[in-house]
Amino acid sequence: MTTQIRLLTATLLLTVSAFAANAADDYKHGPDSQFNPNVPQGEVTKHSWNESKVFPGTTRDYWIYVPKQYDASKPARVMIFQDGGGYVRTNGEYRVPIVFDNLIARKELPVMIGVFINPGQTADAKAGDRPKNRSFEYDTLSDAYSRFLLEEIFPEVGKKYNLTTNASERAICGASSGGICAFTVAWERPDQFSKVLSSIGSFVNIRGGHVYPFVIRKTERKPIRVFLQDGSNDLDNAHGNWWLANQNMALALKFAGYDYQFVTGDGGHNGKHAGAIMPEALKWLWRDGSN
Repeated sequence: MTTQIRLLTATLLLTVSAFAANAADDYKHGPDSQFNPNVPQGEVTKHSWNESKVFPGTTRDYWIYVPKQYDASKPARVMIFQDGGGYVRTNGEYRVPIVFDNLIARKELPVMIGVFINPGQTADAKAGDRPKNRSFEYDTLSDAYSRFLLEEIFPEVGKKYNLTTNASERAICGASSGGICAFTVAWERPDQFSKVLSSIGSFVNIRGGHVYPFVIRKTERKPIRVFLQDGSNDLDNAHGNWWLANQNMALALKFAGYDYQFVTGDGGHNGKHAGAIMPEALKWLWRDGSN
């Protein structure tokens, strides 16, 4: 190979690599994720919870979104979000309160309350530390997080708001470890949660989550609807390959006859793609109202 050909090859490789790197982040928010002063604006309030019996010794912030159309005489549909602080920010990647306002106003989403919950922080944590209990709460394959929601968070939020007890009117969402957590909650308690939205889900061997595709294939289909998102530049490390893991999840859901959607892209382990498609994901998940 001549020097000229080597230089040309190297230049092409660098160009392709640069294009791929840029493409992986080229996701933009559409109009449904932009503030619209002409639609009714919901209210977001911040709270804290430090009385957990399921996860003792933890404290956490959580936020409640209540749409303007909420009627206390009627049980409201509910959607839970893990890593809640990231979802509730109106200038962040997900902008869920803005999306809720816009879609509820057009009746493309039913009236619902959003509960955005951060993972637990332990008493020995220093200021600025990442929540130490996050992986334990989110990546563990058990009914613990569903019990935390059903025995602690729902009763607390229910003191002020009229929440549905109907599984078909409850959804749960998360990204990365929060995504596998969302699936685990519905998998463990399909009688309580019927809808899952998982982006860049950690269906890898952090705490055994890589088994889900095999378990799904061998278990009688459960009454849950699943929306998955991932990108071809997601993580690849000692825990596993996120891109392959999410493909395996989608194939298992297809094999087992689930109502599912798998949206793919070229993004990495971030919320850019999921944030851009959040309105469409929510409309698909709730496309027939409460069912």
